[in-house]
Amino acid sequence: MNIFGNTHGLKANQVRRLERLSRRHIPADRFITQEFARHLTELSHELGRQVGVLMDRRGGVTHVIVGDARSIELPDWGRIRAGRGRLRGFRCIHTHLGDEPLNRDDLTDLAVLRLDAMIAIATDSDGLPGLVYSAALRAAAVGTDPVEILDPLPPTQLDFGFRAWIRDREEDLAREDTTRDVVDGERAILVSVTAGRKPDDVDAQIDELKELAYSAGVSVVDIVKQRRPRADPKYLLGSGRLQDLVIRAFQTDVDLVIFDQNLTPAQARNLSDKFELRVIDRTQLILDIFAQHARTRDGKLQVELAQLKYMLPRLAQRADRSLSRLAGGIGGRGPGETKLEVDRRRVRDRVSRLEKELKALRGQRSERRRRRTRRELPVLSIVGYTNAGKSTLLRALTKSDVHIADKMFATLDPTTRRLRFPRDREVIITDTVGFIRDLPTDLIDAFRATLEELSDADLLLHVVDVASPDVERRITAVRQILADIGLADTPELLVFNQADRLSGGFAGGIGSSLAQRYGGVAISALKRAGLRDLLVHAEDVLWCEESSDRRDVRLVAEGG
Repeated sequence: MNIFGNTHGLKANQVRRLERLSRRHIPADRFITQEFARHLTELSHELGRQVGVLMDRRGGVTHVIVGDARSIELPDWGRIRAGRGRLRGFRCIHTHLGDEPLNRDDLTDLAVLRLDAMIAIATDSDGLPGLVYSAALRAAAVGTDPVEILDPLPPTQLDFGFRAWIRDREEDLAREDTTRDVVDGERAILVSVTAGRKPDDVDAQIDELKELAYSAGVSVVDIVKQRRPRADPKYLLGSGRLQDLVIRAFQTDVDLVIFDQNLTPAQARNLSDKFELRVIDRTQLILDIFAQHARTRDGKLQVELAQLKYMLPRLAQRADRSLSRLAGGIGGRGPGETKLEVDRRRVRDRVSRLEKELKALRGQRSERRRRRTRRELPVLSIVGYTNAGKSTLLRALTKSDVHIADKMFATLDPTTRRLRFPRDREVIITDTVGFIRDLPTDLIDAFRATLEELSDADLLLHVVDVASPDVERRITAVRQILADIGLADTPELLVFNQADRLSGGFAGGIGSSLAQRYGGVAISALKRAGLRDLLVHAEDVLWCEESSDRRDVRLVAEGG
């Protein structure tokens, strides 16, 4: 018996009438019939609840749904998304208690489940059918409404050929899908939800998320922002905005939804169920970028370790609901729990193996650093926010063929070169992975072997993209990460890159003013401008004769 919903409080004869409803048919080529509409409205009037059915294309009822006075809830079909260009093959016919048109819930279900049609029959005070409100999906350009709301009509006037009508719609949808531009890769909607007081840098955070998406090869087709007193523990978003977002995801035909905030395992699962799409958060996006850009064995191992640590607490959320939930013990070990434990054990074993390999690599790096120390060559380490121009600076200073790209996290693996100063002095200069606000803890832990390269630095060249709209926030974010890994006392020289892009020109412009305020240097690494001034400042710090105390050296580096 395919009756869904709350039947509590119904009489036995009412349940039997619902059962008989599940055996009814209408002609396969009819949209709806007066007789069937009257059966639904009479039963709905008697129960004081909305009643609905799911009907296949042969005209048979597959599910009967009992709701409350305001709504019905469609059954979970295993979250199987209909194929592109095709509809699911079911239409929903249900009642409204009173003369009410289709509401937002109705249209959301139509769009997300790709139903053939959503039909609501008005029920008058005598339990008789009134107007039929209906809607269906149609081929539409991106950004326009793919839901077509039909004119309300009495059931007797909905006598057009349903089979030909639905076939034409599916052909139009299929043609629209074949013309979709796939050159740009995956398409995504970006979502940002802020709780409490509105932060000052929401737009900057959204811009940064767009940059991350671009670095991952994702095309951003829409951006959704919401501010709430507090985040919803189940969906992060509010229910109304969530429904709007579900429809918007269908309208724009996206492949995934990316949240700027980190999602809990439960939130990620709930949102994926709602959208029937991949839903990821900022951490997953960064991990994906790292996986794309890792080139060396060290980098690949570190990325895999971070991904596994992120995935481990989410394994329980992905367990198949159809698997057994039996408790442990003799006669009570369910296959679902067994498989879940196997998955967890495999991940833990792989994490342990990776940590051992990275420990060995850490030892090798330490040995290489000791050899460099024996040569008594000072070490400069280039640090900074991601995509600030660190690799471009290394390339300009050493005239070496270092990979550069206008993307976030284009460099993951440390690159070391020798650099000769104008006074015929040599140093070791190293480029490292870029930093970003709220850098995931698992990434910091996984890349600790790489970040240890910074521990022997005599001077940190902190590169800042002076053309970015939030310079001070980025400086603070980098310094916070340096403090977290124990490098707060390492001498630092701020290098304001891309100063030529600001008003006032290179000399005497905004970039130079910022450099003077912070005791740094204004340069353009791409145009190789200001590099001599940078080397002079670095040389003064490295071979400062006034004091050997590191704190005094830092004051010199910062212009104190």
